[in-house]
Amino acid sequence: MAGKTLYEKVWETHEVRRLASGQSQLFIDLHLIHEVTSPQAFGMLRELGLPVAMPHRTFATVDHIVPTDSREEPFADPLAQAMIEELRKNTSANGIELFDVGSGKQGIVHVVGPEQGLTQPGFTIVCGDSHTSTHGAFGAIAFGIGTTQVRDVLATQTVAMPRLKVRRINVNGELRPGVSAKDVILHIIRTLGVKGGQGYAYEYGGEVIEAMSMEERMTVCNMSIEGGARVGYVNPDETTFAFLKGRPYAPAEDEWEDAVARWRGLASDPDASYDDVVEIDGSQIAPYVTWGINPGQAITVDETVPDPAQLPDDEAELVREALKYMQLEPGRPIKGQKIDVAFVGSCTNGRLSDLRAAARVLAGRRVAAGVRALAVPGSEQVARQAEAEGLDRVFREAGFEWRYAGCSMCLAMNPDKLVGDEISISSSNRNFKGRQGSPRGRTLLASPAMVAAAAVAGEVVDVRDFLEAE
Repeated sequence: MAGKTLYEKVWETHEVRRLASGQSQLFIDLHLIHEVTSPQAFGMLRELGLPVAMPHRTFATVDHIVPTDSREEPFADPLAQAMIEELRKNTSANGIELFDVGSGKQGIVHVVGPEQGLTQPGFTIVCGDSHTSTHGAFGAIAFGIGTTQVRDVLATQTVAMPRLKVRRINVNGELRPGVSAKDVILHIIRTLGVKGGQGYAYEYGGEVIEAMSMEERMTVCNMSIEGGARVGYVNPDETTFAFLKGRPYAPAEDEWEDAVARWRGLASDPDASYDDVVEIDGSQIAPYVTWGINPGQAITVDETVPDPAQLPDDEAELVREALKYMQLEPGRPIKGQKIDVAFVGSCTNGRLSDLRAAARVLAGRRVAAGVRALAVPGSEQVARQAEAEGLDRVFREAGFEWRYAGCSMCLAMNPDKLVGDEISISSSNRNFKGRQGSPRGRTLLASPAMVAAAAVAGEVVDVRDFLEAE
């Protein structure tokens, strides 16, 4: 009998029934909510006269709209204040735990879940946020859902979902100094395309992935959605178990060994079959920067911006559109591109290791004149840990603003926005038109270390030059 993938194992143990549509009704172990996509869902429940079916399986936090420069209420934005108050009302009325501002647990939903030990191997996890794929780093099947599906999960603890194919992506070899998990996932997206993962779950493996910390694996899984995949995951291993042990919501000491034994059995079997397998040489990956208007429009820092004249017609049109929006000349090096704003944060790269990587570059250096720079921890806990290590002082002394936890400039549903056609280098996950708050704002995606180096230089530079100088 052929072996099974983790995806198959988790799916089969959570499938309640097969629906007439061909979709599966899946039981959901963990439902994460925030202030943006949940108010309408709770409103629908009230209209239907339905209670929350399993409130102990839903956890809430505030992240998207919460300001990062002040915690004083009422917030300057009345809509933000109304949304946080609505979340407080809905969670209180339904017995749902809320990680509120000032609780010590508040933060970006995809940072908070793992650090609290809520995210566990073998779980099905959903949230009204596309980057829920982050939680797959723990060997969970995690995916974003829409507002009506948030309602469905609140009401039934299930969701309708089509079964996906599984693509195994092996990243082997060893990463070179200065190359990060962010560079790995940008390389994968560039290689397979922003639509390459449609209909697939991505299983990441190989020597490079296995050597990564949990925070690095989260970065890779986080951006699976940018490659078109609904789900991205890594098989659980000793790194996973060590990260989870002792966390508040992880299995207790007397349950720990049984939990680990169960989790070990979830990993894809050696003889599991895949719908597709992709091989990538990690030793050939270099630091990446996006130049365009989707995450697949990325090049290494040593490359030049594409020239549409050298491309097939079906590719050239999108390249011309991106170059026009980004105000870039075809064929020019990305290195040396001036920046106005540098942003370190987001559910992709707002964890402690990300802040450490940026601080290492910034230590003893100053942000270039005219550059606005923000460092935004992914959670209150991350902020506390960073401040205990003195990282906040490194950022401040370098000229960065050290902010409170939140999504911040990743999507700018808060006061942290680009102005006019400012160009930002950002450790976040999306470089779409207007993504960072200004309809004309421009975004370059890169790793936290690359962002820090660009902040100091005032332009895109190769972070490896900074690290060699040390």
